[in-house]
Amino acid sequence: MRKLMLTVDEISTFVGKSAAWLIVLLMLMVCTDVVRRYVLNAPSAWIGELSVMAYGALFMMCGAYTLAQNAHVRGDFLYGSMKPRTQATFDLILYITFFLPGIVALCYAGYTFAGESWRIGEHTTQIANGPPIYPFKTIIPIAGAFVLLQGLVEILRCVVCIQTGEWPERLKDAEEIDVVEQQLAASIHVDEQDRLDAIAKAKTIDEEAHHRIGQTKGELK
Repeated sequence: MRKLMLTVDEISTFVGKSAAWLIVLLMLMVCTDVVRRYVLNAPSAWIGELSVMAYGALFMMCGAYTLAQNAHVRGDFLYGSMKPRTQATFDLILYITFFLPGIVALCYAGYTFAGESWRIGEHTTQIANGPPIYPFKTIIPIAGAFVLLQGLVEILRCVVCIQTGEWPERLKDAEEIDVVEQQLAASIHVDEQDRLDAIAKAKTIDEEAHHRIGQTKGELK
């Protein structure tokens, strides 16, 4: 079970980080459009349309990664104070009631939209002879499938937590902790012991956030 959950986490992380390279493409398109518009006085309508599609694809394809990192926004002023088993029960109800029907509907509708778009060779209608839109619509069911896969793993995590009383581990993306370590390593005002203590504290905070334990350090001890 643990290996399965971490494997799906790895898939979601790979997909999300791969899609993040669209930021570079988006930046290049925007810079090109600015130069064409204000320097050459020759704006490109295609670039504007493609930028919107790249922006949408980026966020759709990063959805599963965000769920794997437990990073979606939640109002947890009450949730954070609950015990893990109560949190898992609450999450399980919401996943079954809202998440599964919504994502399944997204995958089905996205598949229908993409199929129809490919069938008619759909292009954007904002401009004459606009770029094709069917590759972009194809991303909708693909992104939905990745989110659904990660959601099923999150449901398994809820079941395990209800049985054991503790949240099972998840694959951590430790880039933020690495940044802390790099900054402290380059500082001449922090000695070695203080640096190690600060890194340990940062890792503890990260672990607590990912396991959604809304308790103080004293309570944990």
